[in-house]
Amino acid sequence: MSHTGTGVSVQEKEEMLVETAEQFPFSIIVWNDDFNTFEWVIQSLIEVCDHTPEQAEQCALIIHHNGKYAVKKGPFEDLKPMCEALLDRGISATLEETVAS
Repeated sequence: MSHTGTGVSVQEKEEMLVETAEQFPFSIIVWNDDFNTFEWVIQSLIEVCDHTPEQAEQCALIIHHNGKYAVKKGPFEDLKPMCEALLDRGISATLEETVAS
């Protein structure tokens, strides 16, 4: 059995990923753009997604550098109104099904 170097086998890690995907089947993806400020994205993540200021700032930096980031995971019913609220604020966001890798 192969190991990941953390004492957890590859099979165990794959099972954890599948379990996580089943527990949080959807993600809100926020996309980088050229018109929203860091401050506005951070404020929106705090107010809409209930992030701490630190979480929101880290998400904004990842979005800026990677072009997108899954800022929130959970059931569709919980995330849909959050995604719509971000869109209403002019933030590019999509609601996507989580794919186990």
